[in-house]
Amino acid sequence: MSSAQRPKGPAVEATEEREKKARPESLLNSPSMGSFIRAQRQLSAMSLRQLAALSNVSNAYLSQIERGLHQPSLKVVRSIAEALNISTEYLLSQSGVLEKPEPSEQTSAETAILNDPVLTDEEKDVVLGVYRSLRQRHSAR
Repeated sequence: MSSAQRPKGPAVEATEEREKKARPESLLNSPSMGSFIRAQRQLSAMSLRQLAALSNVSNAYLSQIERGLHQPSLKVVRSIAEALNISTEYLLSQSGVLEKPEPSEQTSAETAILNDPVLTDEEKDVVLGVYRSLRQRHSAR
């Protein structure tokens, strides 16, 4: 019996769990993060090169992130979020890395967007992203 076929004991399973928890950066390798970054970039009418220049991330690496091929560090995620003029927390929550706000914390505008039967889920996420980033910009003043 090879080691891959041997059943795992509780000690091995516990070690594997600790290793998973010790690598939170693997959560940043979410295909939805890349697609959300791409949607925000396109919504901002920004080219890949423009976002790369603003975030100090190379074109090639940014392209790989958008396609879900690379996992960015938190530092890179922060740079991208800043260049897109959204919060890091918002980018991470929309990508599924952080929990989204509870429905009770939603504004009536957010509720209306979420309940719109015409918009797709992806379109709702984009509209909510713009709305929340504008609200955040105004609350920072």
